[in-house]
Amino acid sequence: MSTQSALLKVMSDAARKAARGLNRDFGELAELQVAKKAPADFVSAADLKAEQTIFEMLTKARPGYGFLGEERGMIEGTDKTHTWLVDPLDGTTNFLHAIPHFAINIALQREGAVVAAVTYNPVTNELFWAEKGKGCFVNDKRLRVAARTRMDESVLATGIPFLGHGQHATFLKELHQVSQRVAGVRRFGSAALDLAWVAAGRYDGYWERDLQSWDIAAGILLVTEAGGKVTDAEGQVDPLVTGSICAANLEIHPQLIERLRAAK
Repeated sequence: MSTQSALLKVMSDAARKAARGLNRDFGELAELQVAKKAPADFVSAADLKAEQTIFEMLTKARPGYGFLGEERGMIEGTDKTHTWLVDPLDGTTNFLHAIPHFAINIALQREGAVVAAVTYNPVTNELFWAEKGKGCFVNDKRLRVAARTRMDESVLATGIPFLGHGQHATFLKELHQVSQRVAGVRRFGSAALDLAWVAAGRYDGYWERDLQSWDIAAGILLVTEAGGKVTDAEGQVDPLVTGSICAANLEIHPQLIERLRAAK
């Protein structure tokens, strides 16, 4: 059954409304790329505008819920049990370079657990969504993680630490351990879509470090509800606590963790 609850509808509507502005800005940015002026300010304005739209819609629909956004930080609500986690534009560097691979990420935490998730790619019009205990969907199609069991048949996703961020030496060791045992490793530049694509069975697994909660909160639920397993990169605790993540189906997950441990 792929009928969205009232809660999911609120989240999806907010994502789609914010996406209209992002799509317009993305079109302009593609034109701007021809000029040599740096369009970074243009992107941060697009980011802020998208987050404002989402904030207004979610706050109107669920007054009192807390709100943690990439742009505005934490806003305490009167309802201490619920918090929105929002990344209005995940894949900013792609957006900046007119690469059509970015997403709007909205998750709802209830007493610390993610209970509802939306990841929306405006360019492809793919809306990935899940509610705890009710499965994972893209638009109206039910999703399951991939059924592959062998690393040598798997395609995995990751993120490369960029300038001034993360542990580059650790990443290179992990890449060395993983890449020689799999069919391919991809780096597409959006943690939100990496996780959505694991849920959709396009990737067999995904790992990355030094992430923020709004990058991955929605995706954790998408993968789990699609039948996958999500831990931190050590194979232990909640990724929202450590900021590292390993997501895959039940067969590939332990094999990927084994490779990451071998990189130490």
